[in-house]
Amino acid sequence: MATHVSAEKRIRQTARRTAVNRARLSRLRTFVKKVETAIAAGDKEAARAALKAAQPELQRGAQKGVLHRNTAARKLSRLSARIKAL
Repeated sequence: MATHVSAEKRIRQTARRTAVNRARLSRLRTFVKKVETAIAAGDKEAARAALKAAQPELQRGAQKGVLHRNTAARKLSRLSARIKAL
């Protein structure tokens, strides 16, 4: 266990950051899942609408450092390609 004041503060900060990052990642996964559900149902319009909502969320996740920017770009690209193929 940490004994220095600065180390104890670091532990508190890390716990807070982890909670925020987990919430962000969970939110991202939810948005992506909505798109995938619409694609699986074969509903092109719903899938487009869900992707339109998911896109800024993924980009925000990349900006905040929860996702790598290339990962976000790849996910968006693959989802849009799957919608286009419907």
